[in-house]
Amino acid sequence: MSNCDASNKLILKVAAPVPLDRIFDYLPPAGYDGAELRPGSRVLVPFGRRSQVGVLLAVATESAVAVERLKPAIAVLDPVPLLSEADMKLLHWAARYYHHPLGEVMAAAFPVALRQGRPAVLELPYGYGLSRLGRQTDLQQLRRAPKQLALLQRLQTGPLPDAALTDARAALKALLDKGLVERLDLTPAAADPVAESPLLANPEQQAAIDNVVGGLGRFSVAVLEGVTGSGKTEVYMQIIASVLAQGKQVLVLLPEISLTPQLEQRFRRRFAVAMVATHSKLTDSQRLQAWLSMQQGRAAIMLGTRSALFTPMQRPGLIILDEEHDSSFKQQEGFRFSARDVAVARAKMLDIPVLLGSATPSLESLANVADGRYRLLHLPNRAGAAVAPSFQLLDIRNKRLQSGLSEPLLAEMRTALDDGQQVLLFLNRRGFAPVQICHGCGWVSRCRRCDANLVIHSAERLLRCHHCGAEHPLIKLCPACNTGELQALGLGTERIEQTLAELFPERHLVRLDKDTTQRKGALEGYLEQIHAGRAEIILGTQMLAKGHHFPGVTLVAILDIDSGLFSIDFHGAERLAQLIVQVAGRAGRAERPGRVILQTRQPQHPLLNTLLKQGYRAFAEGELQERRQAGLPPFSHQALLRAQAGGSDAPRRFLQAVCSAIAELGAGSTQVLGPVAAPMARRAGAYRYQLLLQSAQRKDLHRLLDALVPRIHQLPEAKKVRWSLDVDPLDLY
Repeated sequence: MSNCDASNKLILKVAAPVPLDRIFDYLPPAGYDGAELRPGSRVLVPFGRRSQVGVLLAVATESAVAVERLKPAIAVLDPVPLLSEADMKLLHWAARYYHHPLGEVMAAAFPVALRQGRPAVLELPYGYGLSRLGRQTDLQQLRRAPKQLALLQRLQTGPLPDAALTDARAALKALLDKGLVERLDLTPAAADPVAESPLLANPEQQAAIDNVVGGLGRFSVAVLEGVTGSGKTEVYMQIIASVLAQGKQVLVLLPEISLTPQLEQRFRRRFAVAMVATHSKLTDSQRLQAWLSMQQGRAAIMLGTRSALFTPMQRPGLIILDEEHDSSFKQQEGFRFSARDVAVARAKMLDIPVLLGSATPSLESLANVADGRYRLLHLPNRAGAAVAPSFQLLDIRNKRLQSGLSEPLLAEMRTALDDGQQVLLFLNRRGFAPVQICHGCGWVSRCRRCDANLVIHSAERLLRCHHCGAEHPLIKLCPACNTGELQALGLGTERIEQTLAELFPERHLVRLDKDTTQRKGALEGYLEQIHAGRAEIILGTQMLAKGHHFPGVTLVAILDIDSGLFSIDFHGAERLAQLIVQVAGRAGRAERPGRVILQTRQPQHPLLNTLLKQGYRAFAEGELQERRQAGLPPFSHQALLRAQAGGSDAPRRFLQAVCSAIAELGAGSTQVLGPVAAPMARRAGAYRYQLLLQSAQRKDLHRLLDALVPRIHQLPEAKKVRWSLDVDPLDLY
C-alpha cells in the first residue's frame, strides 16, 4: 500500500526510548483530533508486548507503513506539551551530534517519574500557620496538651512548611480540628529577589561581573578563570542577581552531588526566590517537582548535576557551569553527551550567555579562548586577606615511610595540629590496599571477571573489584601454595586511616571517600564536623578536590602524586595538573597562609616543576603546544567505537566489519586507528575492543559518521555484540 492510502488519517510521529535509530508511526487514540495532538507531549504507545512512554514529534498525514498495520496510541499523557519548540530543537541537535537514537535522547530530558508515565502535576509548596483564632488564644489553655502547646509556640515565629512538621502530625491534626492552625500556600511572593546584601567585590571580580551582566540577553561564552579561593561563587551570585532582576531563570550545573548542599545554602541565604536542586540522591518525586518548577516558571534557580542540563526553562536567562573542566560533566554510559558542550549549544539556541568557571579551565576551553570564540575573565588573587599557598616537593626516595607517610610530612602535621590548624591528606585510592599478594609464591588476588586486581577492604573483611563490584571474603591462606604468607601491597585510604589513628590517637580523624559516605546524610555530617573545627585530620579521595571551602585547613599533603605521572591516556597530564591545583586550593583559604606538600619520587619531573614554579596557565600553554604538534584534541576531533561480548572474537570481528564499511564509504581525511583491545581488555566478564576515528576537521568526521552509523546497525556482526559510539571521548578506556 502506498503512502497516499494514509492521507486521510492523522499519523503520530513518536520517538520511543529504545536503542533503535528510527521514528515510529501510530494512529491517534480514540477520540483525539489534530488540535489536541501537539509535539512535545508524552504519549503512551504499544511496543511489542509492552508499552512505552514516547514523545510526540509531529502529526502527519502520511506514513511509509500501510495504515491498517498501524496501531493506535494508548493515551496522550500531557494535554499541554512538556517540551517547548526550543527544547525539541536542542534534543534533535544532540541526537544528531552524538549520533544517538532520538528516543533515548528525548528520554534523557525527563526525570524518571515522567519517563515512567506519572502525571506532570506540580505540587505547590504549602505549610501551616496560626489562624486568627490561634493568634488570639491564650497558650495556657493548652497546658494539658504539651505537644500541641509546643507546636503552637513553634508557629508563633511564622508559618512552617509541611516537611518541617513530620514529627508533630498528631498535634497538628488536633490544632487544625480546633481551628487554631490553618493550611497556607507558601509560594514565595514577588519581591526583591536578593535577601542578603552582596559582598564588596574587588576590582577583578567587579570587572568580571560587569562583563557578563553587560552581555545579558544575547549569546556569549565567558570562561571565568579564578584561582582557588578567588570568590568565583560571589561573582556567580552577583551576576545571578542581575538575571533575577530581569525576571529570568538561571541554571547552575555542578560536577558533584557533594557540592550541591553547601552551594544551595549560600544561594538560599542570598536570594529570596523559589529555588530547586536536582541530583541522584533525591527521590524520583523530588526530582519531578524540581523539574516541573523550572518548566512552569515557578522556580527561578535550579542547582543540579549533569542530568539537569535538559530541564526546560520558561524564562531562560543564564547557564553557569562550575568547575567546567571536570570530567563528571561527560556522560560515560548510554547517551554519552558532554554537559559543557551541550550547554554552550543550548545557550546559543536560546540567545543567552553561558559562564564556565574553573581554577583550572579545560584545554578545550582555553583553545576556544585563544581562537576568539570564548572570552576570558581572570581572577588572579584570592578574595579578602587570603593568599595563595606555598608548594613543597618532598623527595621520598630512600626515605622511611609509614604506610606512605614520610617522617618530614609527619613532623609538619604535628606542628600544624599543635597550632590548632586542620590538616588535609589526599590519596585518590580507596580501600585498604590495591593488591593482596603471597610473599611465598607471588600469587596476586585477581578479579575473575576483569583484568584487574581485587582491592582489600579490611574493615569489611572483603576483597572487592572496583570495576565490576564482585566481592569475595578476605582469605588467610594463599590458594596457590596454601601458606599463610598473604600480605597487603600498596596504599588505600582505609590503610592510611588505620596508621594515622595509631600515630595521632588523640586527634579526631575524618575519612571522606565513596565507602564512608554511602549512608544518607553521612557526607553532610562529616562536612559539618570539618567546618565546626572538630575534625583535625581530613583524609580523602577526589571528592575533596572539588570546590569545598575549609577555612581551618592550612596544610595539604598529596601522598602519592607519582601514580598520575605516567598515564597511557593523553588526557592524563591535564587531569593530574588540575587535580594538584584543585587539592592544593583547599589550603589557606582564610587568614592563615597555607602550605602544600607533594610526596614524590620524581622531583625533577617537568610537569611538576612547570606547574609549581610557573602555574597552571604555563602548564596549559605547553600542553596545548604538544597536542597541536601531535594532532590531538582540541586540534583534532575523535569518535571512539567500543564493542564487547562474552568472547574476544565477536567484538574484534565486528570492528573489522566496521573498518570494511568505512573503506567502502571512503574515510576521506579521517584516520582509522584499530581495532585494538581496550586497555582493560576484559571487564565484568566481557571482552572489549575499540576503534578510534580521528579527523582534523569536525565536519569530515561527522560526515563519515552520518553515513557509517546506519550501516553499522545493518551489519550481521552487530547482533553478536554490545556496541556504543562515544563522540569527543574523554576516557579511552
